[in-house]
Amino acid sequence: MVNEKEAWTLFNERSYEFQIMNEFQRAKIILKILNKTYPKISVPLKSRNIFTLLISVLLSAQCTDVNVNNVTKSIYPKYYKPLHFKRLGRKKIEKLIEKIGIFRIKAKSIYNLSKLLIEKHDSKVPKTFEELEKLPGVGHKTASVVMSQGFGYPAFPVDTHIHRLAQRWGLTNGKNVTQTEIDLKRLFPIKNWNKLHLQIIYYGREYCKARDCFGITCKICTTCYPNRKKPIKTNKA
Repeated sequence: MVNEKEAWTLFNERSYEFQIMNEFQRAKIILKILNKTYPKISVPLKSRNIFTLLISVLLSAQCTDVNVNNVTKSIYPKYYKPLHFKRLGRKKIEKLIEKIGIFRIKAKSIYNLSKLLIEKHDSKVPKTFEELEKLPGVGHKTASVVMSQGFGYPAFPVDTHIHRLAQRWGLTNGKNVTQTEIDLKRLFPIKNWNKLHLQIIYYGREYCKARDCFGITCKICTTCYPNRKKPIKTNKA
């Protein structure tokens, strides 16, 4: 229970923060810091073509990019087309990816989407959100990554990390990842989206970690909220 004195202090802190900087001003500062910190950015997931990029993004759910890359580095030299995975079958795919979390579910998705790509898309990865999100195991975030990193289409994939950071940085109310994506697209120029989502991920891993900073120690947090004293709690995706 917050007493009157604490409530008044909290009100003053938040009012002060609002007065000195609005969300568009914060977005501008954040973009400047990220561009200076990561002038050049690389795609963390290794792939051989757009199809293997799709597979890697699918595998990365509830799994680190490092783990995915360690597993796929021995797969992609030999298997890199939908036909390859269709011929392998579910059980052999499971064996190849068994070191990755929920590998049986992912193996089923990989097998089924490979069949679907062969049957309905001439073995090619579709270039629209609508068609991508109809593929087994492919949600909006996965489709956004493929559209962005595979086809260069402006997109803003929002994962749990970006969802957390956007709340810490005062860019969204944190209602859900859908709202966070809408807010980030509203605040940042479309030309920055593809690079920016990767910059945010890298910054979150290095400086504004999930179990560190808590909105009060990294450069972005202290610049955007110089008067903030208490750790910020964020809503999960």
